Amino acid sequence: MGRRRSADDVSGVLIVDKPVGMTSHDVVQVVRRAVGQSRVGHTGTLDPAATGVLVVCLGRATRLVQFLQVGTKTYAARMVLGVETDSQDADGQVIATVDASHVDERSLCEALTRFQGPIEQIPPMVSAVKVDGERLHEKARRGETVERDARQVTVHDLVLDAFEPGARPEAAFLVTCSAGTYVRTIAHDVGQALGVGGSLVGLRRLANGPFTSDEAHDLDTIRAAAEDGSLAERFLPIEAAVARALPAVAIEDDDVALRLTQGARAEAQQIEGPYALTYGGRLLGIYEDTGDAAKAALVWTRPEELS
Repeated sequence: MGRRRSADDVSGVLIVDKPVGMTSHDVVQVVRRAVGQSRVGHTGTLDPAATGVLVVCLGRATRLVQFLQVGTKTYAARMVLGVETDSQDADGQVIATVDASHVDERSLCEALTRFQGPIEQIPPMVSAVKVDGERLHEKARRGETVERDARQVTVHDLVLDAFEPGARPEAAFLVTCSAGTYVRTIAHDVGQALGVGGSLVGLRRLANGPFTSDEAHDLDTIRAAAEDGSLAERFLPIEAAVARALPAVAIEDDDVALRLTQGARAEAQQIEGPYALTYGGRLLGIYEDTGDAAKAALVWTRPEELS
């Protein structure tokens, strides 16, 4: 049996392949039990019906969650046309059905092109968006429907992968989009554009930023690795994970590096958004330009760790 590590000596990033039927919180709980510590978080929720990439941070790496969740998401999705539900997916109650047999592959492709680029979406009632201090899905559970403001998101690619005609046509599609995009709402809105309604019936996240399904571990593998003591071998080192997610600038001056570990501002790098400063391959912190200087969003390395 593998030794369960203390809460202080397990730190890193674990790419998990979330199974269907579990919440993202359920997955975090499995990892917590496997490593024997509570300091575990994830970088982006997947609905219970969805599968695929869930980036899980352990130990000190939980401080990096907000920085590792930047970037685009890629999904393989499936929708049905002619069926509209109150949740915009197969878990909801059917509120309308029509014969959509007149929809063909060409008309669907034309509709999809209208949802590429910057678009506006109204968050679904089952989302975690807060209105009046309460999450929408909590209101939805009480049967409430409230007005929601549209939000701008960006759909970088939206490609039809397969089409099955019929009274209730089904279509598989691939979508790469900005964080905050609701794929179920794409299915709903495409159905509305075609005049037949639509809903999502399957969703798998293939990539969350630079982290992909090819490197994801299923929960059985994670449990087994925890038992035989090899789970840490499956972690991405913190520096490697940050290097994938953010631009990085190397600091070569010893004195500058020391001052940065003490919370000093850095020289601006003319980089939009957060970026990493490193020293000798070690992460010093995450910075953002503010005029002619850079302010630390997160100081990672302590002065005594430089040696």
